[in-house]
This record gives sequence, structure tokens and C-alpha cells, in this order.
Amino acid sequence: MNLTKYSSSVVLPVLIALSLTHLFNDLLQSVLVASYPIIKKDLSLSFSQIGIITLAYQLSASVFQPLVGIFFDRHPFSWSPMLATILTAIGLIIFSFASSIGMIIIAVILFGIGSSIVHPEASRITSLASKNKRGLGQSLFQVGGNLGGSIGPLLIAIIVAPYSRINILWFLLFSFMSAIAIVPIQRWFSAYLQELKTTHKTMKVTSNRPFSLPITIGCIFILLILIFSKYIYISSITSYYTFYLIEKFNISISASQLCLFVFLIATAIGTMIGGPMGDRFGRKYVIWFSILGAAPFTLLMPHVNLTTTIIMSFFIGLILSSAFPAILLYAQELLPYNLGLVSGLFFGTAFGFAGIAAAVIGNLADIYGIETIYQITAYTPLFGLIAGLLPNLKKTNLS
Repeated sequence: MNLTKYSSSVVLPVLIALSLTHLFNDLLQSVLVASYPIIKKDLSLSFSQIGIITLAYQLSASVFQPLVGIFFDRHPFSWSPMLATILTAIGLIIFSFASSIGMIIIAVILFGIGSSIVHPEASRITSLASKNKRGLGQSLFQVGGNLGGSIGPLLIAIIVAPYSRINILWFLLFSFMSAIAIVPIQRWFSAYLQELKTTHKTMKVTSNRPFSLPITIGCIFILLILIFSKYIYISSITSYYTFYLIEKFNISISASQLCLFVFLIATAIGTMIGGPMGDRFGRKYVIWFSILGAAPFTLLMPHVNLTTTIIMSFFIGLILSSAFPAILLYAQELLPYNLGLVSGLFFGTAFGFAGIAAAVIGNLADIYGIETIYQITAYTPLFGLIAGLLPNLKKTNLS
């Protein structure tokens, strides 16, 4: 393989394969959350126990992701996405047959470990393959995940909810498709690594760190606060929105999954917009708008009817989701020599915050009611105000 033509320009086939891999991974991951009403009924679980399950899943992903990023920064391994797919498939099988909360937790931990490998590794390869169009590359990668996450609940509503949880096994077909999509990624990345080994180069970028260490640490801290605010609200939707709609508007489980699908498909659209907008107008301004701009909708949503709630959720998903590609790329440009570490840190932080938020929200929902949760979490996008403290960044190119 002539690597020069791949390493010198955007490698669109690899980016598409990475997006598909992310789509299949997050589709399978979304099976967990979309199945919450089903396992809650099957196993007679409380909201607190649902929160514990989510916490186990999110923490298994968040704790491992930075470690995976650090390890593969030093020891890149071209078959790592395939390992993630295998672990997720095993978790899916256990989840389908689980008869206790303990088995459910084992299954979700396997899901979490699989996710902890996919996100930093595929994000790193995306940065390497997208060259000077990193916003486009990351958005394409992220939109695959968001599409997968939005399709999952829809398929659960069609395939599983009307029947039984054993039908979740049909989702193993997506594990197989993920394995197929990984093959061209592995070939390209293996050739890329071989070229680096032959020329005695390292997997780095050409620019230096743009700011001093204290400023860089301050910027990372601000970005983590923004991730915190974003994922508190995202977690309230992904884990409990179906329960909220069922309780407040007395709709069926299948109908609530369709409403969740509207929110999730909006996140896919917003993700696709966020990266290229950051390339064009600057990542700082996209970050600022995408979090703070959701506040009017989150504040209004708890006080409107079902139709307006669905519309509000669409705009919330659209606006909030545009933040993550810009945040991730901003962080990678702060620390351009540590792509795996940065990807793992921010994906891991997102999963960790989401897991902690889910557990806390579950306990509060048991005590105060699910409707109260959305009145409280509605204020979290106001944290977006602090994005104004971020300095502007110049573009960073990959070698």
C-alpha cells in the first residue's frame, strides 16, 4: 500500500469506516438504556437500581478510557477496535439472558470496557486520517455514534418491547457488521504504523503546544466543567426521558422510545454541524453557543404539553450535541502530542459524569419524582457562560 497518498490528505474511506464502526458500537451501547423500562419491569427494579446499573456502565467506560488512550499512545495496536467489538458482543449475550441485577451489571461493564477502547482509539485514527479537516473528520465520526445511539431505541421499540428481552440477541448482527467495517480501518492504520516504523517517525502533530502549561491546565479545567454541565442534562434525557414521558403524559413504552428517537436523531444532526462550524468560525464560539444556547429550551420544556416537549427536545439535542466535537478538538489542539490521552480523558470524563449524574438523578427521582428532575437539570446549560474564558486557538495539523 502506498501510504504517502493516505497520510498526506484526508482518507475519506477510512473516515466513513470509522463512522460506521462508531455507529454500530453506539447502537449496541444504546440497547442498554433503551431497555431500561423492559428490565425494570422484568426484574422489578427501582429508579435507584437503574441508576446503579448506569453508574457501573459509565464508570467502567470512563475509568478505562484515559488509560487506554495513554497505553495506545505508546503502544499502538491496529486490532484494538475489533477487541472492543468482541467484548461488546459478549456483554450483549449476557444482558439478553440476565436474571438478576448482578448479571446485568457484569454485562454493562463489558459494554463499558468495549466502549472505552473504541472511543479513544477510533477518535485518534480519525484525527490522523482527517488531516487539516479535523472538524469535519470528528463530526463524521461523532455523527456515526449519534446515529447509532438514535437508531437503537427505535429498534428496541420495534423488535424487543412488543415481545421479550431475548430478542435483543438480534442485535448481534450489528456486531458482525461492525467487525466488517473495522477491516479497512485496521489495514490503513497498520500500514500507517508500518510507515512510521520504517521512517522512524512518531505518531505526533507538527505544531507545538499553543499555550503555557498553566494556561493549558486552566483551559482543560474549563472544558471539563462544560462537559460536566452538558452530560448532566444529556444523562437526564438518555436514562430517564422515557420514564418522564410515560409518567407525565401516560404514553406507552414504544411511544416513549419514539420520542427518545427524536431527541437522539437531533443529536446526530447537531454533531455533524458542530465540527465544520468549528473549523470555519473557531471552536470557542461553537462551544459557547452549543451549551448556553440550549438553556432557553431546557428551562421551558418541563412546563409544556407533549407535542411541544418533543419539539423542545429536538432543539435541545440539536444545540447541545454540537459542543462535543468542538470541545474534543480544542483539547487535542491544546495537547497536540497526546491525541489518545486527550480523547480517552474527554470521552472517559463524559461517560463518568453521565454515570454519576444518572445515579444521583435516579435517587432524586425516587424521592422527589421524575418531573422534578427536569425542573432542576434545566439550569445546567447556563454553565456555558464560562466558555467565554477560553482563548482562541490556531489550527493544528497532523503529520
